[in-house]
Formats: sequence, C-alpha cells, structure tokens
Amino acid sequence: MKNEKILAVTGASSDVGVALLRRIGSRYSAIAAHYRHSPERLEGLDRELGGRIVPIQADFADESSTQAFLEQIAQKGLMPDHFVHLAALPLRNVKFQKSSWQDFEQELSVSFRAAVLCSQAFLPHMAKQRYGKAVFMLSSYVVNQPQIKYAAPYSSVKYALLGLMKVLAAEYAEKGVTVNGVSPSMMETKFLSQVPKLVVEKNAMESPMRRNLLPEDVVPALEFLLSDGADCVTGQNLAVTGGN
Repeated sequence: MKNEKILAVTGASSDVGVALLRRIGSRYSAIAAHYRHSPERLEGLDRELGGRIVPIQADFADESSTQAFLEQIAQKGLMPDHFVHLAALPLRNVKFQKSSWQDFEQELSVSFRAAVLCSQAFLPHMAKQRYGKAVFMLSSYVVNQPQIKYAAPYSSVKYALLGLMKVLAAEYAEKGVTVNGVSPSMMETKFLSQVPKLVVEKNAMESPMRRNLLPEDVVPALEFLLSDGADCVTGQNLAVTGGN
C-alpha cells in the first residue's frame, strides 16, 4: 500500500461530499473531485485542505462527458487508491404512472452508468497494485426497509448499484480490493429539494430518533470503509438509519 493515497469522489460538491472531504481530505495527497456545478464549494474546501483538491467537471447524464472525466483523471496522474461514488439526481416525489422512461434513463446514467464506467477505469488499477477501496452510496430502500412510494426510478437504480457492488466485491476480493456500500435513511440535504416538505417532516417523525439524518451522521460510515480497519470488509452494505 502506498503511503500517499489518492482519493476520487463523484458528487464531491454535494452536501455529503463536502462533509466527507472536510473530515478525511487531509489524509490524501490528492483528491479528484467530480462536480456537475457549484465548483465554488470545492474551491473553498481546497483552501481549507491546503491545495489537495483537483476539481473536475462532468455531466454524468452525458456518456461522453463521463468518459472525458475519466480521461482527465488518467492524464492528471490521479488514478485513485480509494473511490467514493456519491453522484445522484435529486430525489423526486412522482407516482410511477407519471414517471417516464426518460426519468429511469437519467437515473441510470447519472448513478449507475457512472459507477460502472468509473469502476472499470479504477478497479483494474487498484487490482494491479493489490490494494484499493471503493464505496457506493446506496439507500435504506435496499436494506429491507418499507419502500417509500413515488420514487421508482431512484429506488430501482439503488438496487442496481447494490447488485453491482456485490458482484465487484466478489470479483476483486482476492486482488486486495474491497467494494462496499453505505445505505442511509433520509438526510437533510439539498438532495431533498424536490420532495414535499410534509414528506420530509413525516419521515423525521416516524424515525426512532425523531429526526432525519445529517451528512455528519453518515460520513463516519464512509470513513470506516475507507480505513485500514476495513481491509477485510467487502461486499457489505452498511445501514445508517437511526434505528429503523
């Protein structure tokens, strides 16, 4: 294992991404930080971390933009030792009958296709050096929780990511690479900007903790799966649900 590790994070400018980098960013020599918009969040964070962050813009809804993102990582010498996939569309509260196939396609492109293409680029590099860690952001929807209504595209893609994580964990375990997931329940972030306030409040009241999660509640699970203490943990989906 290298002494100076490189981290790649998709959706790095999200609330969770910023909280994660603020907590663990100083442990890496360089961070390839994907963003779609809001580069200013990463610029401010980079100043806090002493210039470790390399912001790379990409729209994962566009395959060519995703490929260009991966090409930039390779060209800049930023092939990662650790990879965290956070990229996702904001959660929408829409009945299945009113969800178009395009809604499913967009979710698949941003969350699932990006995970596939990034994993195809990063995991062989990790396997070659016999060390690496990948973590996918999943959802409490895939840990036997009661399914929320009106989120068919989002929930379907999280199940696809869960399957991908399990398969990659099995395929890369003997090569020194771990692949895991973290499944939080509802978090109070901009990700909920399109969800009715009453739905968010109802979820908080039904939680044993009587509140929704914050990014700071979930980041420690990501931190653990990237740590040396998780070297023998792979193929696991770590639920962070506040008691649900």
